[in-house]
Amino acid sequence: MVEDLLVTLAAVGSAGVVYLATAARVVKQYERGVLFRLGRVAGDVRPPGLTLIIPFVDRLQKVNMQIVTLPIPAQEGITRDNVTVRVDAVVYFRVVDATSALIKVEDYKFAVSQMAQTSLRSIIGKSDLDDLLSNREKLNQGLELMIDSPAVGWGIQVDRVEIKDVSLPDTMKRSMARQAEADRERRARIINADAELQASRKLAEAAQQMAGTPAALQLRLLQTVMAVSAEKNSTLVLPIPVELLHFLERGAQSSLPGQEGQDREPAAHTDGGPPPG
Repeated sequence: MVEDLLVTLAAVGSAGVVYLATAARVVKQYERGVLFRLGRVAGDVRPPGLTLIIPFVDRLQKVNMQIVTLPIPAQEGITRDNVTVRVDAVVYFRVVDATSALIKVEDYKFAVSQMAQTSLRSIIGKSDLDDLLSNREKLNQGLELMIDSPAVGWGIQVDRVEIKDVSLPDTMKRSMARQAEADRERRARIINADAELQASRKLAEAAQQMAGTPAALQLRLLQTVMAVSAEKNSTLVLPIPVELLHFLERGAQSSLPGQEGQDREPAAHTDGGPPPG
């Protein structure tokens, strides 16, 4: 009798161990479990930890709740200003409703990927080339809104969308390089012209300052001579002050008053009148 009882307890224990082995499920911290009982959702979403199901009746499907990084393949399109480009991006999303992600869409990752590719082509067609190159933040927000709108119904939240690279044709790259070179040359010429204008103003102020003090002009002349003589030149150009030429001219005029009178007397005799007495 005791032996039969022990055998029965052993059988019950073995059955319990087998049941626990087939009924026990472990849900990880970053997962949530959706329980299907005879094909229908039963109860709430199972939290992380150990959970039990009815073998051969229930089926527990786990859903990853981590943020998924999904690269978008490069999409080729024509911008609004008729430039052919290839643009690729990346989408960061996560599941916020595990039940909806399993029931309302067959494969939510594939669905988000296709929606992202379609939205990226639409964004390319609505944008200019300058926007794709320099105003990516605004395009990222628009692309995120286009993907997130249908994904909300699937229990998915799009956290961020980033445009990674914009590939341009070689002809367009050369044109942009020429444009950038021309713009830099224009700015260089403007800077040089501005420098010449400022230098001319300073020189004009210096000339006005030295005009009132002739000694300053002489000192400047000596400084120029010293600067030129410091170089190893075979020829030295020595400028002559204009004041010295004026001084010599005035001296020459003051030394010839009698000669000017003699020159005028024969001119009077040529008029045909009588010669002077």
